[in-house]
Amino acid sequence: MLSLSGIESGYGTVPVLHQVSLSLQAGKVAALLGANGAGKTTTMRTIMGFVRASAGEITLDGRTVSGLPTERIVRLGLSLVPERRELFPQMTVAENLEIGAYTRRDWKGIREDVRRMEEYFPALGQRMAQLAGTLSGGEQQMLAIARALMARPRVLLLDEPSLGLSPRIVDEIFVIIGRLNREGIAILLVEQNAAMALTTADYVYLLEQGRVVYEGPPEQFAEEDVAAAYLG
Repeated sequence: MLSLSGIESGYGTVPVLHQVSLSLQAGKVAALLGANGAGKTTTMRTIMGFVRASAGEITLDGRTVSGLPTERIVRLGLSLVPERRELFPQMTVAENLEIGAYTRRDWKGIREDVRRMEEYFPALGQRMAQLAGTLSGGEQQMLAIARALMARPRVLLLDEPSLGLSPRIVDEIFVIIGRLNREGIAILLVEQNAAMALTTADYVYLLEQGRVVYEGPPEQFAEEDVAAAYLG
């Protein structure tokens, strides 16, 4: 579904990613783990076109998407839930959802998807007219996920969905992630909570200083004590 091959990227003259290669199979969850500063968020931003790769190729269903503008990448089926959510705090919940569908023109389908988000996230359904900046942290994370889903992605990139949330809310978020995956959305997950990531993922990649230093199934990841060696 999604493939990165030999990706190099960074910010200005500062390189961050070095020959990063990974793949995400249709209907699966891949976890991208690593310590702070390993390059996880840069990987996500490079996939979405916010950061341009200086070498390598990114493909979606065999089609090259590296070098395309972000809007085009979203239209082709990729959506990002960014680290720290990046909502529009002075806009309502409903308006944030509408922005998530900005690449679409099927107004009936958009309205149907807003109702679907209310079913996924009942707390949001009760707060459609409320400003996003006044929501709790958990509600904001739910809105960030819902906003990304409004683009009807086939691949969902989740960057630190548990960041700053209580254990109870984290459990709720991961229940939603599991449901989305069972409904056919492939997910690339960046997550500091390695235990949650390992129970969710079908495959694991470990980044260290911008390089993939390990890949394999989550069971093998734990058995080899790779998590202890690289994540502490």
